[in-house]
Amino acid sequence: MMKSVLWIVIFCFFWGPCHSYGQGDMPDGKAQRAYYVQTLVRIADPVLDALSKNELKKRMPLEAKYPDTRRDFMHLEAFGRLLAGMAPWLELGPDDTEEGKLRKKYIDLSLTGIHHATDPKSPDFMNFTEGKQPLVDAAFLAQALLRAPHQLWDNLTEGTKENVLNALRSTRGITPGYNNWILFSGIIEAALQQFDRSGDLMRIDYGVRQMLAWYKGDGIYGDGPEFHWDYYNSFVIQPMLLEILQVLKENDLDPENNYDLVLKRASRYAAVQERLISPEGTYPLLGRSIPYRFGAFQLLSKAAQLQFLPANVTPQQVRYALYTVIKNQIEAPGTFDKDGWLQIGFYGHQPELAENYICTGSLYLCSQAFLVLGLPSSDVFWTGENVDWTSKSAYKGKSAPIDKALRNK
Repeated sequence: MMKSVLWIVIFCFFWGPCHSYGQGDMPDGKAQRAYYVQTLVRIADPVLDALSKNELKKRMPLEAKYPDTRRDFMHLEAFGRLLAGMAPWLELGPDDTEEGKLRKKYIDLSLTGIHHATDPKSPDFMNFTEGKQPLVDAAFLAQALLRAPHQLWDNLTEGTKENVLNALRSTRGITPGYNNWILFSGIIEAALQQFDRSGDLMRIDYGVRQMLAWYKGDGIYGDGPEFHWDYYNSFVIQPMLLEILQVLKENDLDPENNYDLVLKRASRYAAVQERLISPEGTYPLLGRSIPYRFGAFQLLSKAAQLQFLPANVTPQQVRYALYTVIKNQIEAPGTFDKDGWLQIGFYGHQPELAENYICTGSLYLCSQAFLVLGLPSSDVFWTGENVDWTSKSAYKGKSAPIDKALRNK
């Protein structure tokens, strides 16, 4: 009897984890959604719990190459980036399901967090003006509000709304760099335009026109005048450009219909991103800011959420691929410290991968991979059967579509 039990334990230990990656034994869409939710709240808990108690500045650890240069920025970094990724899920609102009740908890935590982050009298009032970095992360906060206007804006008190608007306006004293940073100014002004019609249309127009001028072809923009091999088209450029133009379109301020043009380019870039995922659910260690981990696939997740995936990429492919990528990285030993805070790394804890501007707060950009949770559980994204993504299918010797460039767009 003991021998039988021992063999079962050995079988499960060695065979189980490896075999679980076979498609036939993969969790279905419902189970994958549960894993996405579980992982997102695991990432969020330390930040939102501390901030809800006005203890973020007291409890949040700082890991950075040069800690003294990042200490004043990390709290807004963590909160703005985290909330931007969570927002589409929160926007679904509470309901009587277990997930709906969980959303209610995190909506309430987020609203309290916004209040504390923008109240000048709060111990956790965040830095929106000192140095240049606050422009970046105020932009992510603005992005979160645009993504969840009903849950994260409408539910704020009037006093907190005014604090938020004042905090966003206060970033106008920061001059953006001549690169993707022009979109940070642009999306802040877009949020101001959306919520109280006080947006500076010149700043918005400058950001849009300059980014369109930096288009390099085949769905890719330069990060400034030059092209960079990195994931900034997904980390920042294409999602923010789309969201700025969406505000303009909804307010009849996009007469040249740039939104549709940028959407076509984003669809092409989503096709490229899907093909970057290897059969094993890994992707190239390429370019700067690699400790943002699977935040590199924000644009692919957004394309699935807003349903502008290219014709030869199914929602189920994206769900299965992103699930595998996220699972691979999130479960690497050392991803979290003993208190649940993210640590610098790509696969686990690798502080040597941090540029000078990377710190603990920066890492929460990884939450942007979870935009697909904005699709309700009834959507085909979650209900359809697992479908191999392009490279996984091709390396099984199965059919794979020919890749085609986007021309003259």
